Amino acid sequence: MRRGVVAGGVAVVVVVGGGSALAWTAEGGEARAGNAAKLRAVAVSRGDLVDTETVDGKLTHDGVREVWAGASGVVTWAPGQGAVVKRGGTLLRVAGEPVTLMYGGSPMYRVLKNGDSGNDVRQLERNLRALGYGGLTVDEEFTAATENVVKEWQDDRGLEQTGMVDGAQVVFLDGAVQIREVKAPEGKQAVKGQPVLTVAGTRRVVRVDLDADRQDLARKGAKVSVELPGGKKVEGTISDVGEVAESTGEGQEKKTTIGVEISLGGAGTGRFDEAPVSVELESERREGVLSVPVEALLALREGGFGVEVMDGGRRLVAVEAGAFGGGRVEIAGAGIAEGVRVGVPAE
Repeated sequence: MRRGVVAGGVAVVVVVGGGSALAWTAEGGEARAGNAAKLRAVAVSRGDLVDTETVDGKLTHDGVREVWAGASGVVTWAPGQGAVVKRGGTLLRVAGEPVTLMYGGSPMYRVLKNGDSGNDVRQLERNLRALGYGGLTVDEEFTAATENVVKEWQDDRGLEQTGMVDGAQVVFLDGAVQIREVKAPEGKQAVKGQPVLTVAGTRRVVRVDLDADRQDLARKGAKVSVELPGGKKVEGTISDVGEVAESTGEGQEKKTTIGVEISLGGAGTGRFDEAPVSVELESERREGVLSVPVEALLALREGGFGVEVMDGGRRLVAVEAGAFGGGRVEIAGAGIAEGVRVGVPAE
């Protein structure tokens, strides 16, 4: 049912489905009625009104990066795409010897040995302790005790027991990783200083390349709704908004965007990877306003809007329409208050 309002003479006519009409006097009283529109009453409610815009995104993993070889030689084993490697696990084997993943924010940039000191020593010792090796103090000093534990670890890994650790044996990354691409498969020569793997973190995120002129839609910490393939909707939080715009294409095809990352927390996303998704971003929020369903609005011919108030009768009340969002519209007008019942077309 589609309703419109026209003004003529001293009456306002509300046109309803099937050509029937309701007539209203200029003072808002009911003058006559034909086949009255079938309406149901809904209450004016007070609350936040949120408008959204939908943009395209991609379901992926966080922390995509390349792993560089610290050893030279023929790759004798490499993990499969999609495999997850955790602390103490093998990233690949070069000349038969494992390259082990350990957690840390600093790369392995030197040979660690007895007598060395620094944060990288603490990082190594923290990993050895987490892997179950005792007999050492986690600090910044590489002592004889540290050397003995390193030899024990090397023995368990099938490495020569030198008591020294370098980049051919250990790669430090932020945490567990998922293998995205094997750049040096079995049989290929690994060259020191060249990428051998592309990995990502295990946390699922959504990435959006947002048009730069719409960047006000993305606010760090804001909640969003993500529609996954198949129609399932999950809640996400904007965890990062890029500060540098990137341009692609040329001429009329040129596009300038900023990167937006959305964390999905513990939301179930299935096995989808690199799948397209839709993201609803909040474009406007009005707090504590009076609103009604959009279909309650009647457009007046002379301009403006009205609603039918159903309080023992049916009378037309002119209102001012404000923000729209979620199928509702903000309204204000004489006698419009929380709980007032207005008419919307019955289904």
